[in-house]
Amino acid sequence: MDCLVIDRLAAFPAGLAAGQRQALADGRYPTYQLLIRLPAAAAVEVGKLGRFHFAAGCYRYTGSARRGMAARLARHLRRRKRCHWHIDYFLLGTAAVVEEIRLYRLPECQVNRQTAGLIVAPGFGAGDCRRGCGSHLKLTAPLAGG
Repeated sequence: MDCLVIDRLAAFPAGLAAGQRQALADGRYPTYQLLIRLPAAAAVEVGKLGRFHFAAGCYRYTGSARRGMAARLARHLRRRKRCHWHIDYFLLGTAAVVEEIRLYRLPECQVNRQTAGLIVAPGFGAGDCRRGCGSHLKLTAPLAGG
């Protein structure tokens, strides 16, 4: 899948290259994936979805934003925020670290369905999914002892 990779997140979005800033602003890439590393297993109450056990490992969360992509991604990277989306509960309720962001031109569910991994929290991030994805968070690589 063709994607734009953003891996310098410390100064997001100010530290982006001009082409990356433009891609975020013009809507050419409406879908994003957060590549997340969870160093230790954690149990998290994910809003009304319920409590889930997340093994230590690498996860991918797929989402979309037709407008305001930079603001959405900056919000995901912030450690202080009110929990609104399922991903907020996961990121704030664990020691998870977003290590990379990938932007895609393809629709959210198409990117998600082409992403290999295990569904560990059914319904996660998929409240408005009409393609039967099951979850928009996938465990892609468990860590030993997780």
